[in-house]
Amino acid sequence: MTANLATTNRRKARTRYKLRKTAGDRARLTVHRSGRHIYAQVINDVDGKTLAAASTLDKDVRSAVKAGSNKDAATAVGKLIATRAVAAGVKAVVFDRGSYTFHGRVKALADAAREAGLAF
Repeated sequence: MTANLATTNRRKARTRYKLRKTAGDRARLTVHRSGRHIYAQVINDVDGKTLAAASTLDKDVRSAVKAGSNKDAATAVGKLIATRAVAAGVKAVVFDRGSYTFHGRVKALADAAREAGLAF
């Protein structure tokens, strides 16, 4: 169990390091997924502030989807985070997938955010 956690943390650190090198002044769209829910935040790393957040725990998403742990829920969260980010004045972000592979729910969230107006 410890080796798996160390590998996960190393992958996450490697991803964040690459993002810091290429991000410039763009905000970071970070994703966290658990077994039951998916969460997304748009973070301004210069100021250390969260500009927008969305998850399957939001009332808008919870009433629209059947379960919080499938691609449909991830798509709904992606659309919601993009609309909230655009309302906060953020148009371009870098996508921080953390230690997760760009597949399944993470990819569904990213694709929905792109369709709703975020550029990355």
